[in-house]
Amino acid sequence: MSRRTPRLFAATLAVAALALGACAEKGADQPAAGASSATVAYPVTVGSLTLDKRPEKIVSLSPTATEMLFAIGAGPQVSAVDDQSSYPADAPKSDLSGFQPNTEAIAGKSPDLVVLSDDRNKIVDQLGKLKIPVYLTPAATTLDDSYRQITELGSLTGHVDQAADVTGRMKDDIAKLLKDVPQRAEKLTYFHELGPELYSATSKTFIGSLYSQVGLTNIADPADADGKSAGYPQLSQEFIVKANPDFVFLADSKCCQQNADSVKARSGWAGLTAVKNNQVVALDDDIASRWGPRIVDLLRVIVDAVAKVPA
Repeated sequence: MSRRTPRLFAATLAVAALALGACAEKGADQPAAGASSATVAYPVTVGSLTLDKRPEKIVSLSPTATEMLFAIGAGPQVSAVDDQSSYPADAPKSDLSGFQPNTEAIAGKSPDLVVLSDDRNKIVDQLGKLKIPVYLTPAATTLDDSYRQITELGSLTGHVDQAADVTGRMKDDIAKLLKDVPQRAEKLTYFHELGPELYSATSKTFIGSLYSQVGLTNIADPADADGKSAGYPQLSQEFIVKANPDFVFLADSKCCQQNADSVKARSGWAGLTAVKNNQVVALDDDIASRWGPRIVDLLRVIVDAVAKVPA
């Protein structure tokens, strides 16, 4: 899942049912130093992709991959990123699109490696015909997927050590956060909002799996029990009010200016436990829609919110 505003994300899901939507604290999201790791011998092979030499003109059309590349110290090798890559701030943003990738525009950057999260417009085959190497990083469904992609990018870019450091810190930080989650006799419930249209994500998605690790129960799960919505059902006002979640997590606070006041103003929502107990939590839209190193920051916000509720 590359960067999507929740509104665009919801619209895309409705048509195609795609699979996987506060300032970041220092930690796993902090970009690693640019120094090279121990010498990496090329050629390097990851899956079906083989690079004969270290790439020095990388084009990233995935906001998550952009974050991963800079986190492992490969930022100096990145020559262009897509128009949705918003972090880090010094990433070489361009008008390239990951949603509507254009072969000529990408080739115009003379890349020696292109990183994508979606094979839209058969872009992988098109770039292959031009002999442009492509590494595909599909939307993660588990934390292990995230760790694997970071590790593979480390191998491809010559930053094996830094990639290992990043994944190691992520694992340690996540373990520490989850260790502090209070044990409860009865699980708290939540609604994760992708946009004002009330699309949500079930426990079978990557974001849903993070909430599950914190011990929360997802009210959206019954709405996609058959999986026809690919884990992203659109809920109704009535459904949410009846479910009465203990928490409402807003992944549309930046794009759509949603907050505790706007949620409270919705018809019937003022009586929700989440609203009455001030447990409407605004998330950073970007962090909540990606599966890179800043997962730790997202989990920290969720854990901190849950820890405030007496066990």
